[in-house]
Amino acid sequence: MVNVFKTFLLLAALTALFMFIGEALGGRTGMIMALMLAMVMNFFAYWFSDKMALAMSGATPVSEAEAPELHQMVEILSQKAGIPKPKVYIIPQETPNAFATGRNPNHAAVAVTAGIMRILSKEELMGVLSHELAHIKNRDILISSIAAVLAGAISYLANMAQWGLMFGGLGGSDDEDGNPLGIIGVIIMMILAPIAAMLIQMAISRSREYLADATGARILGDPVPLASALKRLEEWNHRLPMAVNPATAQMYIVNPLRSGNIMHLFSTHPPIEERIKKLLSMK
Repeated sequence: MVNVFKTFLLLAALTALFMFIGEALGGRTGMIMALMLAMVMNFFAYWFSDKMALAMSGATPVSEAEAPELHQMVEILSQKAGIPKPKVYIIPQETPNAFATGRNPNHAAVAVTAGIMRILSKEELMGVLSHELAHIKNRDILISSIAAVLAGAISYLANMAQWGLMFGGLGGSDDEDGNPLGIIGVIIMMILAPIAAMLIQMAISRSREYLADATGARILGDPVPLASALKRLEEWNHRLPMAVNPATAQMYIVNPLRSGNIMHLFSTHPPIEERIKKLLSMK
């Protein structure tokens, strides 16, 4: 419940930030235009997110005959989670990792790398699959899409303000008083607003990872296999980062990219140590 409430507060903060910045920088008309554009763009991203993610990862579907044990695990865990069995894909990479995608539980897919099935034990792999099914059960693709809509709209408003300043046509409100922030305030807002939106969006992503860990542990009935898997996956992904599109990195159970120089606040994934600690506290 803590992570659900945290996600709600972060989405509310993102909404409030968008409304304030939209009114200040673009007026009501600019605010509505930005939101509509972001909604259209993210509607298509949300609707086709599974196909795009699977294509970018190079994942290919596998039948029950090709991967019977993997399909059996997904089937059993799906029943425990109370959701339809998702489609199963394998990514032809040796680095162990996995992700889930799909706009809702009836249109979902789970993808695992070839390496994860060789490196993890059966129990650890069950823990990973439970985490991914938790993302589907919790409708995290929808939550991420809503956050992306608002963050995208805020960035669009900042761009509008930049062009408005360049051509001297920026009006910060719908009345005749001009922009209430003043020229310096507008410039500061143009710089800080997209950063603030991205920070909140990343915080939402981290919150959903914690929630998926907890939900996955409850689906499996034991938090230890997932905690053990996370430790091993983190070690492998540090040693052998995956060649993935950075835009899809947030979907994976652990960050597939080198992240040693990235500040925690800008990370889409919580620290592995914290995730393991929270999982083991559930025993």
